[in-house]
Amino acid sequence: MQLSLGPVLYNWSPERWRDFYFRIADEAAVDVVTVGEVVCSKRAPFFEPELPAVIERLKRAGKQVQLGSLILVSLPRERRHLDDLIRTSDVMIEVNDLTGLRSINGRAHAVGPFVNIYNEASAAFHADRGAKRICLPPELPLRSVATIAAALPQVTFEVFAFGRTPLAISARCYHARAHKLAKDNCQFVCDKDPDGLALKTLDQQDFLTVNGVQTLSYTCANLLRDIGALKQNAVGALRLSPQDCDMVAVAGIFRDVLDGKEEPEGGSRRLAALYPNVPFSNGFLHGQPGFSYH
Repeated sequence: MQLSLGPVLYNWSPERWRDFYFRIADEAAVDVVTVGEVVCSKRAPFFEPELPAVIERLKRAGKQVQLGSLILVSLPRERRHLDDLIRTSDVMIEVNDLTGLRSINGRAHAVGPFVNIYNEASAAFHADRGAKRICLPPELPLRSVATIAAALPQVTFEVFAFGRTPLAISARCYHARAHKLAKDNCQFVCDKDPDGLALKTLDQQDFLTVNGVQTLSYTCANLLRDIGALKQNAVGALRLSPQDCDMVAVAGIFRDVLDGKEEPEGGSRRLAALYPNVPFSNGFLHGQPGFSYH
C-alpha cells in the first residue's frame, strides 16, 4: 500500500511552503505527492514561482508528483488558469473540479477527494475518461469504499487517512468576514492561521475549522486502526493531508504501521504527541458521525 501526501490546504508563506516540500522530498517515506494551490486562486501567484523547483526536487527524490487543480472554479480567469495548467503541465493533474474534465480530454489523470464519487458507477465514469487514481471523498463508509474499489481494480483508490477533514468549499471567504474584510480585499488574513481558524458553537464546544473559503473538521482524521481493513478491501493508498506539525514524522509512523513495525495503538500515541490538543476521528469510515473515534 502506498502513502500519498495531499496538497497543503493552508496559506503558508511561500518560503515555508517550498522548504516543506524540499524536506518531504529528502526525508519523507511517501510515494506520491500532490502540490499546487487548490483552495483559493488568489493565493496561487505566491506559490507558482516555487513550483518548478519543488517538482524537480520531488522527482529527483523518486516521488511521483501530481499537480492539483482548484477545488471550486467560479471565475473566467480561474477557468483559463485551469486550461493552461492542464495544457502545459508535464506531470499528472489531479482534478478537483469537474470543469477540468473538458480540458483533460481523456488524458491520464487523478481525481481528488473533493469530487463527489459515491458509488462504482460514478467511479467508472471517471475511469472511462482517463482517471488512473481516485482519492475517494472522506465521508464514505468502508462498505462503500470496498464496493467501489472491487468494481474497478484497474484504478488505484486512495482514502483520506490523516489531517483535518475537508467538508465544504464556498465562494465566500469566512476568514475575511471574521476580520471584517471583504473577500476582494482580504489582505490574505488566512495566513495568520497556518493550521486553520478553529470555531466553537455558542455553547463553546469545538466544532469546525475555517481555512479561507474552505470548511474543515475540527478533529484530525486518523485511520491507523483501520489499515488492516483497508488493505483487505483493495485500497491502494492512504492520503496524508499536511498539518502544522512534523509531517515527515507523521509519514514515518504510517509507514511503520503499514510495514508491521508498530501496532496502530502505539502509532496513534506517537501521532498524538506530534499533533497535540487535536482529537482524532474516524467516524465516517465506520458509518458513524464523522467526529467520533472508534
